[in-house]
Amino acid sequence: MTLLQATSRLHDDEVLASGEYPLTRRDLNEIAAMIYSDAGIALNDSKASLVYSRLSKHIRALGLRGFREYCALVSSPEGATERREMLSHLTTNFTRFFRENHHFEHLRDAVLPELIGRAKSGGRVRIWSAASSDGQEPYSIALTVLQALPNAADYDFKILATDIDPKILAVARQGAYDEQALETVSPAMRKQWFREVDINGRRKFQIDDKVKRLITYNELNLMAQWPLKGPFDVIFCRNVVIYFDEPTQMRIWTRFAGLLAEGGHLYIGHSERVSGESKNLFDNIGITAYRYIGKTGGRKA
Repeated sequence: MTLLQATSRLHDDEVLASGEYPLTRRDLNEIAAMIYSDAGIALNDSKASLVYSRLSKHIRALGLRGFREYCALVSSPEGATERREMLSHLTTNFTRFFRENHHFEHLRDAVLPELIGRAKSGGRVRIWSAASSDGQEPYSIALTVLQALPNAADYDFKILATDIDPKILAVARQGAYDEQALETVSPAMRKQWFREVDINGRRKFQIDDKVKRLITYNELNLMAQWPLKGPFDVIFCRNVVIYFDEPTQMRIWTRFAGLLAEGGHLYIGHSERVSGESKNLFDNIGITAYRYIGKTGGRKA
């Protein structure tokens, strides 16, 4: 073994997070490569503690002896299910109703009047929540729509909600939340659209079926093919692209542009900015709010 090889091996064996199962740089690099390949999420050494905290209990539950055995499992054909489970554990699902409320105010005041007029004239309206998590974002969109058009379900007015994690989508479809989650929902809206229920002995607040009827939930990996027809009048994709590296971010913006109708709107997270060539396809019209001005893409006969 050469000095260079020995140094590299020592580097790979460096422990980045310790506890019941030491997490080495080699382990983290393998996990990071799989997560990047599957979901476009970029992990580096600074995420070692997060990876350890989210996976160590699962490793114990599987009866494995550490991260080495875990990496071998999730990288094998037999470990495909566990690899999806790993993605679920490492995906950040923080959300809340009306998060970054300026977007919903802009939707209500500047965007919905025209869309509602079109719907009432027999036209189609499509809104996409591209990283819907447990449903609080698409339900916030639907509640904003119903404030302005209470009978929106009677028109061709639909919201698509997608997420990479099938477990979190199951929570979204159920639409039942702890009282704490409703802190950002107005008392009037809470009274009109939520009812108190008991689910397995826990006090929850169930969203009304009339709100649910506006939304279709589907599993979708933003890094894979998008089986979507479009065009969409509005796309919400907030606080997700920030986890991708810059080349991936630029590809995502371009793909969104290709599915937006002329004049359609894109809302992104507070730490995100449209970058690359796609900047020329959008007007920045507010705080992390963009209007699509491109001349190609996003069309449907």
